[in-house]
Amino acid sequence: MTTEALLEKKLYIPRLAQVSRVQGLTERESLFEFRFIDGSDLGHRPGQFVEVSILGVGEAPISITSSPTHQGSFELAVRKLGSVTSALHSLKMGSVVGIRGPFGNGFPLERLAGRDVLLVAGGIGLFPLRSLVRYVLDKRHDYDKVTFLFGVRCPEEQLFLDELELYRNRDDIEYHETVDACTVGGKEWTGNVGVITTLFPKMRKIDPLNTMAVIVGPPVMYRFVIAECKKLGIPDDHIIMSLERKMKCGVGKCGHCQINGLYVCQEGPVFTYAELKRLKEAVS
Repeated sequence: MTTEALLEKKLYIPRLAQVSRVQGLTERESLFEFRFIDGSDLGHRPGQFVEVSILGVGEAPISITSSPTHQGSFELAVRKLGSVTSALHSLKMGSVVGIRGPFGNGFPLERLAGRDVLLVAGGIGLFPLRSLVRYVLDKRHDYDKVTFLFGVRCPEEQLFLDELELYRNRDDIEYHETVDACTVGGKEWTGNVGVITTLFPKMRKIDPLNTMAVIVGPPVMYRFVIAECKKLGIPDDHIIMSLERKMKCGVGKCGHCQINGLYVCQEGPVFTYAELKRLKEAVS
């Protein structure tokens, strides 16, 4: 088979993968571990995504949640929202789905290596960012200072609780977390209350020219976090974002992700602020 034929097969023909583990995260989100039936690895980079197809239901783009440092399986964290994600949440151990990809450029690992790294996740923005967080921590010696900021709307929406507890207790990263508000009668919370930008004053001093900031979260969050990064003096080409929310087909055919002639699924989903600041539709 020619190289071109192999590439076309990867793009258009799903590989069969089996559910090997399901873990509930919140009332709406679950983590799914998959293994390819043929025993192959996914071969992804942090920040890439796959297309998940369920027979008789459809297909949807899902960000990869696990790090490529863990081979033999891969993880997808999914919010139950549409028809495909609802069907995915009904799957059991041993269920089979189709996987196309991985797609996209992923986070620029080569640029991050040897620098200070500021990781900022809002809500389920942690799903795609978790792949990079775990990659960085697995290769901790390759990075200088690592700072991780995580915010959700309320304590009940915190994700990966066991991992968050580990981050709180690690002495080789600086971790801060917040909730927008505490609900009456909800989960007890004694930490910071406020939007994620309220965590920036709590960080230890950074070296802005040596810092790469990676931001993933809801669209409304981006411009405020970018403003905080710029206040710190972080250059525009050191501010990295994922626009994974805009994708559909993954191969530049449907036009769903197009922004002024730019196809997010083909040229992204990861971009620097320097690349996006002239595209008004890209960052709300």
